[in-house]
Amino acid sequence: MRAAPTILHLDMDAFYASAEQAAKPSLRGKPVVVGGLGMRGVVATASYEARRFGVHSAMPMAQARRLAPNAAYLVPRFPLYRTVSDQVMALLGRLSPLVEPLSLDEAFVDLEAGGTADDSASARLIGEQLRTLIRGVTGLSGSVGLAGSKMLAKIASEEAKPDGLMLIEPGTERELLAPMPVRILPGVGPATGDHLRRAGMTVVQDLAEAGEAELVRLLGKAHGVALYRMALGHDDRPVVAERDAKSVSVEDTFDVDLHDRVRIRTEVERLADRCVHRLRGAGRSGRTVVLKVRRYDFSTLTRSETLRGPTDDPTVVREAAARLLEAVDTTGGVRLLGVGVTGLADYTQEDLFAQAADASQAAGLPGAASPPGAAGAEEEPAGEPVRQEPVPPPSRQWPAGTDVRHGTHGRGWVQGSGVGRVTVRFEEPHTPPGRVRTFRVDDPELHPADPLPLVRDPVDYSSWPASLPKSLSGPAPPEGAASRP
Repeated sequence: MRAAPTILHLDMDAFYASAEQAAKPSLRGKPVVVGGLGMRGVVATASYEARRFGVHSAMPMAQARRLAPNAAYLVPRFPLYRTVSDQVMALLGRLSPLVEPLSLDEAFVDLEAGGTADDSASARLIGEQLRTLIRGVTGLSGSVGLAGSKMLAKIASEEAKPDGLMLIEPGTERELLAPMPVRILPGVGPATGDHLRRAGMTVVQDLAEAGEAELVRLLGKAHGVALYRMALGHDDRPVVAERDAKSVSVEDTFDVDLHDRVRIRTEVERLADRCVHRLRGAGRSGRTVVLKVRRYDFSTLTRSETLRGPTDDPTVVREAAARLLEAVDTTGGVRLLGVGVTGLADYTQEDLFAQAADASQAAGLPGAASPPGAAGAEEEPAGEPVRQEPVPPPSRQWPAGTDVRHGTHGRGWVQGSGVGRVTVRFEEPHTPPGRVRTFRVDDPELHPADPLPLVRDPVDYSSWPASLPKSLSGPAPPEGAASRP
């Protein structure tokens, strides 16, 4: 623990959804949900307006549509999110050489290592300047937590949401943590939380009062000792620059063992979607899919499949995980399932559909194409060649939320498509809400487009952090978003 709150945690507010609202004037102040729009899609991010209806990340998209039928449902636009993330990370890099990105929209910064703050007053000033600059450079808001440790800085930024700042003074950690639910601590997930609840521990103060020995008895030595230290507010983990994760994975432990094979496969596919969501959030891809199965007798099996190239495509990962499951005996029941991706890279395999088809063919699945000359492939008879009719080009796909350009009407985005028609709203980040028009999906004047910048003229921050121009002080924050003590 440090004697000054010089570890900063930044978390952008509802990042993907907020970026979409900034890019689409007609959606500002309205519920927006970003994620996979297919039958098995999951929510990546929901705007705060959508969260009021109970929509949250990792929720099945079908459930979200039932809760908020009038929300705008959009596919993710990762080129835009990565551009904004690069702008934010460039700001953080001016504060310190020790910046630890956790995802596209979240990072730790060691202000002490950068010499930009050494006490509460300077740390608070830097945090407020950072929030103002982020809005000036990207048009979006971020919440900042400041504390003497990574754990507390992250808790502070969560408490400051949305669009706020919270600073935890060293020496006040135990008092602050005491009434908070145990799930606020790192490493306490649903299963551990339920285990502690059954032991009568629901808030952090309960853990501190139980003592280290009792937590070790309940959770084992490593987890019990670590949890007791965190309950006292102790966390000595350093901020690590160039953090290079070797894998991305998710897993779930079930209260009741799963026996139904269809249910097990459904859970594996759901975990695959969540894993890809994390993978994309980190701006990475991977080439090896790993399945983890813990059976009723606590024996654990892992199976892996290496793809032809790195991917962040949910269909490819989902199908690979399902194939791995076919090789696992689940007789007797399953208590834990996990899906992970290793062999991480910063790029993706371009021909994803061919990759999925190749994997299906290798597994002998129905519908896989046979290579020329393969057994069972039909050959053309010798003699006069058979006349081939021209094959019409496939219909263009227009997912909701994607950018388009029309030769007559200019720039806009897809509101929806179906039955051979595509509906476009013509507006840009810097225009008033635009008009809506409908076209044929093959309209020759309609073309995909790259995202436009969210801010027309980003501010110059070349003199920062030495000083902050007065012109960037901006209006007073909205009610409920003021900096917190």
